[in-house]
Amino acid sequence: MTTILKLGGSVVTEKAVPETVDEGALETAASALGADPPDSLVLVHGGGSFGHHYADAHDVSAQAGTTDPAAVAAIHAAMGELNAAVVDALQTKGLPAVPVRPLSAASKRPGDSHTNRVDHADTTPEAAAERDHRPAPLENDAADSVELMTGPVQALLAEEFVPVLHGDVVATRGRGCTIASGDALVAALSTALSPTRVGLCTTVPGVLDADDRVIDEIDRLAAVTDVLGGADTTDVTGGMAGKIETLLAIEADASVFGLEALPTFLAMGAAGTVVR
Repeated sequence: MTTILKLGGSVVTEKAVPETVDEGALETAASALGADPPDSLVLVHGGGSFGHHYADAHDVSAQAGTTDPAAVAAIHAAMGELNAAVVDALQTKGLPAVPVRPLSAASKRPGDSHTNRVDHADTTPEAAAERDHRPAPLENDAADSVELMTGPVQALLAEEFVPVLHGDVVATRGRGCTIASGDALVAALSTALSPTRVGLCTTVPGVLDADDRVIDEIDRLAAVTDVLGGADTTDVTGGMAGKIETLLAIEADASVFGLEALPTFLAMGAAGTVVR
């Protein structure tokens, strides 16, 4: 029974202030997780004022890539700093958190979601082993196929660690390196791990309608397109509409909720907006 939880970049950082952790919010999230940890947890966090700041400076997004190694290194290093802060906060609360860096474990294929497919009808041991260790493909990030090697994540879960991933720059065929968003990684992990629950912890209490009321449930994007918008500050990975599109592709029920509802989500309660 695996839970996949994403802490939004705007939750764990002061997104309008470059390279600044929101210490209070990160402490709140880590405390909630330490008080009621899921039996099996994979955590993903966004880039916030770390990755997004450098990605914007180098004109890199989920679609626009770079072949400048200095730009790739700068974005990746910034995300490493934030990842270290998140891992440290979780460890302080008793969680066996360890970093997993997507630059070394993920890649993207523009506009192709049919790559590296494995024949699930083949029941030979060799085919089963290939299925268990192949990249998990996902159509996301503007119709790009995001592939994540999940074998190490699965091995860490088996040893009762908490893998902590983050949005990152990744190699993208024909574009150098582009951004693989935390949301895309959540969906790729969901494809491979078949989690029982998926949660996106954000700075809003859920998906809001035109009157700023939380929408209880969403089952199709068209029904809420008019009220979904982008992020308030620099964001190179897309806003709420992109999150909902990602979550609708996941088989497990997913929830979008604010930090104040994280304890409710961890206690298996209804939190924010359910996307199914």
